[in-house]
Parts: sequence; structure tokens; C-alpha cells
Amino acid sequence: MERNTEILLCVYLAVSLIAFVSYGRDKRLARQHKWRTPEAVLLALGFFGGSVGALLGMQVFRHKTKHWYFWFLNILGLLWQAGLLIALILANTGGLS
Repeated sequence: MERNTEILLCVYLAVSLIAFVSYGRDKRLARQHKWRTPEAVLLALGFFGGSVGALLGMQVFRHKTKHWYFWFLNILGLLWQAGLLIALILANTGGLS
């Protein structure tokens, strides 16, 4: 595996972990009626690299699952993140030449 692909996977993993923890933390704070993470932050984490963690966090913590725009943006993020990863792999193997 090429170095760029490894770096991208590490970035996805790190942002997904942050997104997952953020969804769990936000759910806990919601139950305690405390100051919460802005929706824009949760959406940005999912869209910009952490879609896997965001989608898992939505399911595991049952958080934001009734908001269509969370599903939409996280799945859209998953699609572009997977597309970028596939394009990078194909470019490294000569599949896009």
C-alpha cells in the first residue's frame, strides 16, 4: 500500500474516532441537560473524514437518527471519502492511466 493511502486511512480513522466519541459525549450531555456540541460540528466531523465514526455513533448511541440531514450528510460524506480512497488506490496501481 502506498504511503498516501496509508496516511488517508489514518486520517479517516482518527476523524472517525473523534466523531464517534463526539456523538457519544453529545448524547450524554443531552441526557444531563447540559451545554452540547453544535450540530454543525457533528455534521462537519462526519462529512469531512469521519463518516464511518459518525454513522456508527448515530447507531450505537441512538443519537440524531431522526434527523434526515444527519443521515444525508454522513452518507454523502461516506460516498466521497470512499471515492477519494478508491481513486487514490487506482492512481497508485496505475488503474487511472
